[in-house]
Amino acid sequence: MSSLFEYALLRIVPRPERGESINAGVVLYAPENGFLGARVHLDTERLRALDPGMDPETVYAHLRAVILVCRGGPEAGGVGMLPPRQRFGQLVAPRSTVVQPSSVHTGFSDDPEATLEHLLRVMVHPPDGERGT
Repeated sequence: MSSLFEYALLRIVPRPERGESINAGVVLYAPENGFLGARVHLDTERLRALDPGMDPETVYAHLRAVILVCRGGPEAGGVGMLPPRQRFGQLVAPRSTVVQPSSVHTGFSDDPEATLEHLLRVMVHPPDGERGT
């Protein structure tokens, strides 16, 4: 049976004053399934197009931190000890840093893990026919 999920895209905004961004990940929370997960993919060519001076490894470090927070536990620091609902809330809270969440969207799914993979493929990976790394 399908259950409600919430998700937000993770956007890389190298120069917030310009307002340009690329999608680099998805965070999905399905409370009825006890699922909180994130998947990331950084297209370094697109990142270089927006800001040639931005270090992709620094961006990856921020994206990996999101994955740790989703998993929870002490490796994610204090926020990792919060319940999943609160961790999701922390991850999708508006911020003006290089990694910014989109607004939260909802849907229904039988399989949150598969839905997360689908959202990554459709919303983050470059469309068919475009180059990416």
